[in-house]
Amino acid sequence: MKNKVQLITYADSLGGSLRHLEEALDECFPQIFEGGIHILPPFPSSGDRGFAPLTYLEIDPALGTWEDIRRLGDRYDIMLDVMVNHISSRSLYFQDFLENGRQSEWADLFITLDKIWPDGKPVQEDINRIFLRRLRPYSTFTTGPERKEVEVWTTFGKEDPSEQIDMDWRSPLFRRLIAGFFANFSRYGVKAVRLDAVGYVVKKLGTSCFFVEPEIYELMDWVHAVADSHGMELLPEVHSRRAAQNSLAAHGYWIYDFILPYLVLEALSIRSSIHLRPYLVSRPERQVTMLDCHDGIPVKPDMDGLYAAEDARRLVNSCLDRGANLSVVYSDQHKDPNGFDVHQIRGTYYSLLGCDDDAYIAARAIQFFTPGIPQVYYVGLLAGENDFEAVARDGDGREINRHNFSLDEIRAASKKDVVRRLVRLIRLRNSNPAFDGKFEALDTSPSRLLMKWSKDGESCALDLDLASFTSVVEVVHGDGQVQSLVL
Repeated sequence: MKNKVQLITYADSLGGSLRHLEEALDECFPQIFEGGIHILPPFPSSGDRGFAPLTYLEIDPALGTWEDIRRLGDRYDIMLDVMVNHISSRSLYFQDFLENGRQSEWADLFITLDKIWPDGKPVQEDINRIFLRRLRPYSTFTTGPERKEVEVWTTFGKEDPSEQIDMDWRSPLFRRLIAGFFANFSRYGVKAVRLDAVGYVVKKLGTSCFFVEPEIYELMDWVHAVADSHGMELLPEVHSRRAAQNSLAAHGYWIYDFILPYLVLEALSIRSSIHLRPYLVSRPERQVTMLDCHDGIPVKPDMDGLYAAEDARRLVNSCLDRGANLSVVYSDQHKDPNGFDVHQIRGTYYSLLGCDDDAYIAARAIQFFTPGIPQVYYVGLLAGENDFEAVARDGDGREINRHNFSLDEIRAASKKDVVRRLVRLIRLRNSNPAFDGKFEALDTSPSRLLMKWSKDGESCALDLDLASFTSVVEVVHGDGQVQSLVL
């Protein structure tokens, strides 16, 4: 992956389709995303905004075609998702299982509860240990000609039975499917794959069934070999404590910096780098950085051990005052002892900063100067505000930060001063050679943040005044010329 700024967007969120996405970028943001485009699942799906895919062999006709992906890939490095944990209940694989039961050729692809408990009966003590994403980790389906009820593992899903059916990573069917999906991506020029929800794949009694070591690396190493055979990069998506992220990094994988969004928001809220700066000097550098995404700002478990409860509650309450909503942890064992249970804070980053242009540019400057590949979510690109109507319409709190922009809305947003400033910052991050060099987070008072990159006589330094949100960049060129820029 290139050390340049990358865009992340749904296929239909910038104009309505893949073709319109290309038109919007050409007209309003030409030659900006040199790091490529991460397109959130454009496949036929039965729910969860594409994250319950029926197959990875087709593009949803309402969004475009594989030729659209190939054409975009001629100009941008394309990243797509594979939900290695689950597939849609309406996929032909699960539908065959529903029709034929245990006699289905696809039966072994799924995790019936007898694969977990010998008698197929769930034990509450075991369930209590699990990091639950819904009230119970399984759904009941009627299967086969005899219409027998069978319970199948379903980590995710708002409904019961769930739309998202977990797959058994130990099954040869799983490996055959995943290998085929990667081969198809390769045919259309896809350069990178995000492994969505990979931390939930391994189910093992006596554990949280999340990021179970060492089994997770048995799976990861196999997927890595498949990706490597096609010349693709892998980006595991794991929301977990810092130790798990460090473990992934130590194994040589790209990881997401899910800690940075909270710490940046906190620093700008309390106007102090007292917690942010120590983190900047101790984190792995081989990361993809982000501030906002299609879900929310991670809190638990990503920030576990990194915050004081009273500080976290204060920050969460500030976000709620600015219109945010929350997702929470279901399992009592995975909440804080004092009951703090916030999984993610949901809202646009611009709104969470009070729609303050200077604060928002300061946040992006911190992100872009932090080591790693910066990823900008499409709503963040346009400095979008909370979409309360979408939440009310769809009943999903995540829709607050998933507004679909028409071409006219994109054109109007691209002319906003804050967006123009962001584009200038993106160009700086893409073009300055110092960002391929050495990083320093310089020691200074907590009311300031000094971040510097240096390489071969070139340097680029950010001086951020957290009291006023004034961001100044000093660029030293190889010939000794000094340029000062107020962002």
